[in-house]
Amino acid sequence: MNKQYLSIFFFIFLLFSLLFISGCSKSVSQVLENKEEYLGEKISVYGTVESSIKIFSFSGYTLKDEKTNETLFIKTDSLKEEGKKIEVAGVLMRERGIYYLLEK
Repeated sequence: MNKQYLSIFFFIFLLFSLLFISGCSKSVSQVLENKEEYLGEKISVYGTVESSIKIFSFSGYTLKDEKTNETLFIKTDSLKEEGKKIEVAGVLMRERGIYYLLEK
């Protein structure tokens, strides 16, 4: 009987572990390496806010991967503090060959 409970516990633990791992945020470089896979999907990305821009109704910032120095533009209405390490959720979009995250 104990083996049966142990097997059930292990199966449930494994299931929750897989769900947790699949929902984790990704680095900028992970997103850019797999951009076609994530295109149109809601994802979470982490990195450091590098620079911000606001021109009339257009605003956003670049999120930098600390390991590779790759950047991803984040289109948003709320600008973040430059130099701050953050995690942001949004939908990966492509327009005229340029990939960006539309913050949701």
